[in-house]
Amino acid sequence: MDLPPAIAALHRELGIPANYTTHRGLPFHAEAPERELVRVDRGDVDPPVRLLPGAAAAWQRLEAGAALDGIKLLPVSGFRSVARQAEIIRRKRAAGRDLDDILRLIAAPGFSEHHSGRALDIGCPGHTDLEENFGETSAFRWLQCHATGVGFRLSYPRGNAWGIGYEPWHWFFASGNGA
Repeated sequence: MDLPPAIAALHRELGIPANYTTHRGLPFHAEAPERELVRVDRGDVDPPVRLLPGAAAAWQRLEAGAALDGIKLLPVSGFRSVARQAEIIRRKRAAGRDLDDILRLIAAPGFSEHHSGRALDIGCPGHTDLEENFGETSAFRWLQCHATGVGFRLSYPRGNAWGIGYEPWHWFFASGNGA
């Protein structure tokens, strides 16, 4: 895949291998227009959790359905720009983290589902730290049973084909185009 020139330059700057796209097989995600994003948190999250309107509506259905079953879901993180993704990688590198280890935890700029405005990191009370132990909660078990009904899928299950670590909190609105 030929990357857009700005993404290719960013990858070179960050030291991301030229074969990243073919090696990982992750799809490219264009950055959602920020003017189209809507806030889905209750105003208590910084930065705000924003999604494209279709994904936001699906989230509201998911959250309401969970509440009917006594489950409280919390939006932790949504849209993330390419620039923010690069900043996260720079910060981890500055802290001495190995690039290969970083790329097992997060996707390279241009390949994060968060860029699309359709990815949502979900938590529940006591589990908003985006750790694997979210996978042991009743909220996660509820999501496994009900999220696909409104168009969300778990992006990074254990042993996924992309080599990203297990992320039980990361869900992607895959129905339609999310608009």
